[in-house]
Amino acid sequence: MTYATALLVGLSTMVAAIAGPVSSDVQVKDAWIRWLPAGIPAGGYMTLVNTGSVTYTLVGATSPDYGQIGIHQTSEMQGMSEMRPVDSIRLKPHATVRFAEGSYHLMLMQPTRQIRVGDHVTVALKFADGQSIKVDFAVLAGQELLQH
Repeated sequence: MTYATALLVGLSTMVAAIAGPVSSDVQVKDAWIRWLPAGIPAGGYMTLVNTGSVTYTLVGATSPDYGQIGIHQTSEMQGMSEMRPVDSIRLKPHATVRFAEGSYHLMLMQPTRQIRVGDHVTVALKFADGQSIKVDFAVLAGQELLQH
């Protein structure tokens, strides 16, 4: 092993030790998808909690059940609701970010199979440092939403 290679291995190990794995610092709670008929894009909601001491940046999501997933934010301006894509969301140490209707959400598009109420969809949340977390989302509609 050359000196440069040893230095790179040592630095990457040190960075991993400082940052810690996303999966142990970031908790995902109350993950659910609002079911919509006929392949209409669905909304994904959850609560992200960073229990660690470093900032993590969510940069995307993937799922074998959807061809495309984007991060979006809905905001209201002058009485009009506007939805726009978001490149990333910073999850600061000891902070909580809630994905909810009228706020941040995952936009799940191009389903690869027929999604039904009661199904569960696995979504991998992707972070800027290359790590990811696999999350089980429950598919809900109608009465289930009132109870959620």
